[in-house]
Amino acid sequence: MPSWRTTLTAAGISGTRLREDYTHAARRVLRREPAPYLALRLLAAPPLVPWLAAGLAFMNLVDDVAETGTVPQRAANLAALTERVEAALKTGDSPDPLLRAYAHAVDSRALPAHWVSRFLEGAATAEAGFDGFADEAEFQAYLDAYAWPGVLVFTGLQYQGGPDPEQAAAWRRFVDAAQRVDFLADLAGDLADSRLCIPRARLDEHSVTRADLEQARDTPAVRALLAAETGRARAALEATDGILDLADPGLRPVTATMKELMAQQLTAVERAGITALRRDTGYGLVAPLRTLLRARAGVRSRTP
Repeated sequence: MPSWRTTLTAAGISGTRLREDYTHAARRVLRREPAPYLALRLLAAPPLVPWLAAGLAFMNLVDDVAETGTVPQRAANLAALTERVEAALKTGDSPDPLLRAYAHAVDSRALPAHWVSRFLEGAATAEAGFDGFADEAEFQAYLDAYAWPGVLVFTGLQYQGGPDPEQAAAWRRFVDAAQRVDFLADLAGDLADSRLCIPRARLDEHSVTRADLEQARDTPAVRALLAAETGRARAALEATDGILDLADPGLRPVTATMKELMAQQLTAVERAGITALRRDTGYGLVAPLRTLLRARAGVRSRTP
């Protein structure tokens, strides 16, 4: 694995302050999400890594602000963040090194600014005031408003000039699957935080109440609901086939690994059954490490 300094040089990032800005962004990702950081460092082509690290740091920053505090506090903090982001994108400068790095990445990679503004708008509406989904249509609207642009402010940086319509649509399918798997894996924690991420209409279809889920009642109806939800997630994951062909070659090993880890987590949820309502279903430590090491060995074998 190239050193971080070599990686910055490979991406053409020069100047002491700018290199420090990207280093700051990368360290933030490492602290918050060590697994994705390691996947980038181990598997992505070095010239892409700094851009993507800055993008992931920005995505995480917006997520954190949108999920912290009361609804009025979230709204106020997101409005202030949006002003800072807009100023950084316009001037290329900011008191925040993370925003300086991200603004530089957006400019250098020519990512269309509408993905950034759409993500910030979705954070202030779909995420900050989230109170669940009435039905599938509301879930899809949430993806369009928040989750999809949230992925593209990060992964969109792999493409010089931003993703074309076919590439963007592929990542829309990817985020549909990722969100379904994530909601199922985090069912217990979300319910404990008074968040219900399964559309209420589907509870009605199975004659299941919210209390049934909160109290982890082991009934045929609850089991049928969970089986139906994991089935939808499995179908969504299968619909992401073909995304590797639309990813930049330097990011394909990372994308393949992300898909594999999602599939592993969904399998764990399926095996957990009713237990998924009692505790969140994590990746564990051994399986992700094994997957990363196997993917890294594959990258090394293909490197001349």
